[in-house]
Amino acid sequence: MFSLITLMGSTVSSDPAASTAAGTAGGMGSSLILILVMMVAFYFLLIRPQKKRDKEAREMLAAIKKGDKIVTIGGIRGTITAVKESTVVVKVDENTKIEFNKSAISSVLNKADAPAAAAIEKKDTKKKEEVVEKPAEEKPVENK
Repeated sequence: MFSLITLMGSTVSSDPAASTAAGTAGGMGSSLILILVMMVAFYFLLIRPQKKRDKEAREMLAAIKKGDKIVTIGGIRGTITAVKESTVVVKVDENTKIEFNKSAISSVLNKADAPAAAAIEKKDTKKKEEVVEKPAEEKPVENK
């Protein structure tokens, strides 16, 4: 809209050279502002959240230890039996161990999280038991 007003103002001017320079400068300024706003929007909508996810993934991989239950990016579930510098050894069955790169770990399913989840579930069931619905009282039906 600003560029439209600038263009309309430039057509009213009597000097064509001055009107062209003013129209170009006004259009360039609004374009520059638009580009800056778009860059800021991209930063907050795309770049910043991706950096946050990458940081969380690095922290997760740095915190893995022997005994953690994991899921790989291929969907293989197992328990870590050894942690090396860039790889981990995962026990997937009684006699089967596989060595993976740390970057192949999708998520960690800690044993410590399971009791906490069970405690929360137990609290929810207690609340449900406390709330007991009373049966509706039956009213006698009158015959007319």
